[in-house]
Amino acid sequence: MTVPDTPSSPPDPVRDRWRAAMRLALDQAALAVRGGDVPVGAVVLAPDGTTVLASGHNEREASGDPTGHAEILAIRRAAEKTGEWRLTGCTLVVTLEPCTMCAGAIVQSRVDRVVYGARDDKAGAAGSLWDVVRDRRLNHRPEVIEGVLADECARVLTDFFRTR
Repeated sequence: MTVPDTPSSPPDPVRDRWRAAMRLALDQAALAVRGGDVPVGAVVLAPDGTTVLASGHNEREASGDPTGHAEILAIRRAAEKTGEWRLTGCTLVVTLEPCTMCAGAIVQSRVDRVVYGARDDKAGAAGSLWDVVRDRRLNHRPEVIEGVLADECARVLTDFFRTR
């Protein structure tokens, strides 16, 4: 599967190239709601930045698995697809800033880049509350790009919690 090319406005040279992938992650987030889960979605892109290796959405409620976060599932599936635990050159695109568990998995999987939409001031571990992903004491520090379609990503979460 390839990420479709979509026009963007206003122009943002850092974030524009990730908008189409974030829309795919938002599609995944919508699937989470069907299982009663918090709407978070993720995709892992191959080193070319356009080919989707894997995707995932929160499945904690649906599966009863406390590790069933979108990022963990997408990383696992990408590793299965490539046959490698190292996802060097890959980009993880996720609708919500990763938590500490997911940040640990990101570091361990060696993805080159994390792109996220909405900040998580209560549990974010990629710059908000903590910065596990870029902690200089760790042996791998992926690039972090935040705020891609941030308003849309935040709105999905706000709408979900308003109905709870």
